Amino acid sequence: MKGDDEGMLADIRSLFDGSSDLLTDTLDNGFWQMEIAYFPNLCDERIKDGLLVPFSYRFDPDEFRRMLHSNPKYQEANNNKDWPNLLLKGYVLIQIEEQCYSFKSDRSLVTEADTTEVEASLQGPQSALTEDLDVNLYLIRTRYNVPSLATVPYEKGNYSHTAIMILYDKKFVNDKVLKLLHKQLDKMNIDLLQASGQLVKELTDKSHRFFPTLLQTERPDRVAVMLRRGKVVILLNGSRFAVILPVRLFDFMHAMDDDYESFWISCFLIVMRYCAITLTILLPALYVAIVSYNPEIFRVQLAFTIDGSRAGVPYPSFVEVFIMLFMIEALIEASIRLPRFVGSTATTVGGLILGQAAQQAGLVSSIMIIVTSVVAISNFVIPNSTFSQSIRLIKYWFVIIAMIYGITGIAVLFFVLIVYLCNLRSFGEPYFALFTPRANDLTGQRKG
Repeated sequence: MKGDDEGMLADIRSLFDGSSDLLTDTLDNGFWQMEIAYFPNLCDERIKDGLLVPFSYRFDPDEFRRMLHSNPKYQEANNNKDWPNLLLKGYVLIQIEEQCYSFKSDRSLVTEADTTEVEASLQGPQSALTEDLDVNLYLIRTRYNVPSLATVPYEKGNYSHTAIMILYDKKFVNDKVLKLLHKQLDKMNIDLLQASGQLVKELTDKSHRFFPTLLQTERPDRVAVMLRRGKVVILLNGSRFAVILPVRLFDFMHAMDDDYESFWISCFLIVMRYCAITLTILLPALYVAIVSYNPEIFRVQLAFTIDGSRAGVPYPSFVEVFIMLFMIEALIEASIRLPRFVGSTATTVGGLILGQAAQQAGLVSSIMIIVTSVVAISNFVIPNSTFSQSIRLIKYWFVIIAMIYGITGIAVLFFVLIVYLCNLRSFGEPYFALFTPRANDLTGQRKG
């Protein structure tokens, strides 16, 4: 038997000095010895059937050595610089006759697909991505089952060493986008990478953009659809969201039910969605502009009705709008932060009581209550939560410009917004492009 101060175990003990949860030992089956080191809380039961039992009963060293070379879970690990990373990833390190091996026995708490929580669908699959990278790869491969699906592993995070997997279809992917993505990943320097949102921030050069230029989704069927369109997908171990790039504005307005419903129903839902986003952005600003500057736009009867409802309100219309929009934003944030089983009840009761009390106290008009309700409901129609938050922010710019310049200011700012969207790029591709080349066309171009 070797002494405790030499061999693989001595190096590992010096590296992990103070780690009481590290198990290191020298096993002896009566015929030969094996050094072993691993973290029991990072390994699962496979260590027993895959290593300990064969070592106990296979007394012939040649037979055990053949098992090491025939089982793909065993890999040679003679480089001591790799030992800390392997141990912290749930591998078992063994040393037999001056030869070191690693045995993959990492513990996985997730073995089944989750159900969708953020992107609900009436007709589509209800399974969602999980926080386990292997389960996510299984979910995507079962839906996009072609040999041209390529996977490229990465590891990012100076302290977290988070596993990342890049997926794309070799037949459809844009090579320029892929090259730019690898360049961005090589530049990335982050200590702890724990969520897909952090990855999106690191991959986006200009963090002050108003609109998201990368799409996050929890649905494996959406990932499969995007792979077929030539997009690149990034999976992150520990996150149940996949990152998709490059994307257009219209990808954020697309719900998976649009692919599963009939043609006319899908068209109706899509048109309704764009009407809702227009109302969310413009309705509060139009209320301020028309009430304060351009009441002649309304018919006389409607103008008198609005003026009568505001008779008891003691301040200008923009103050009224900001008060109600702030209340709505506070209720939305409360519904997200509160526990799920009390969140919806608390926000519903809070909204009803606050709205009615504010109107009866003369702080806001009854028309303003209607405007605020329409804005809140229309905002919830947007399928993507990240894009929905951008729209929530944009409407305040319109209210401010309407407060100063009225209808004219709204028209000018809307034109500026269109120009801004036309200038925006997602990994080099136009963000506001109405049409994209079909996948078959991309394949033809690649062959040509």
